[in-house]
Amino acid sequence: MCGGFVIAYTTAKVDPSKGKLWGSTAHLAYNLGRITSYALIGALFGYLGSIMLISKTLHGTLYILVGVFMILMGLSLSGNLKFLTSIELSLTHLPFFKKLFSTLLHSKSLLSFFFLGMLNGFLPCGLVYFFAASAAATGSPFWGAVVMVIFGISTVPVMFGLGTIAGFLKSSSFRLLMIKLASIVIVIYGIYLTYKGYWFISNPNASIHTCH
Repeated sequence: MCGGFVIAYTTAKVDPSKGKLWGSTAHLAYNLGRITSYALIGALFGYLGSIMLISKTLHGTLYILVGVFMILMGLSLSGNLKFLTSIELSLTHLPFFKKLFSTLLHSKSLLSFFFLGMLNGFLPCGLVYFFAASAAATGSPFWGAVVMVIFGISTVPVMFGLGTIAGFLKSSSFRLLMIKLASIVIVIYGIYLTYKGYWFISNPNASIHTCH
């Protein structure tokens, strides 16, 4: 989904005649929008993490829910399940989303790049929710946001280059390999979180320091 957004706005919105500086600024605005969305997601998951600390049962239940969700995300990313694809298609076919996306895609203002990035940031993505789970583990809206901002910043170089090498990546076996590896990592982490949730529920003496 992220790659599709980059290809779409690079083709439709970035005007080469305006020069490289304008193009770079547009890409930067888009990525700032993404990072803003990630920060909001991180703050939300950090807040949920703080709630988890109130009750071990609730703590464990939320870990299990996040873990199962991530397992489904990982299987979907690997192509073995249509879970993530179904969610993405459900969202992108909403009249509100289609209208907003079309409006932002046809606008040439730099602000439209920022809001397009924000729109992208809120769409379901296995890697985003992988780091969102880490944000929840901080138990703090502030530090949860920090985790997601760091994640967002770390993806900027890749997203900047994607518009230029999109054709190569689309047919690259290396890209497919990286997707497979990412899906495996997400599934493993989801299993770990599910186990961690079970540990919190079943062990009255469980704590974040004793569950590994």
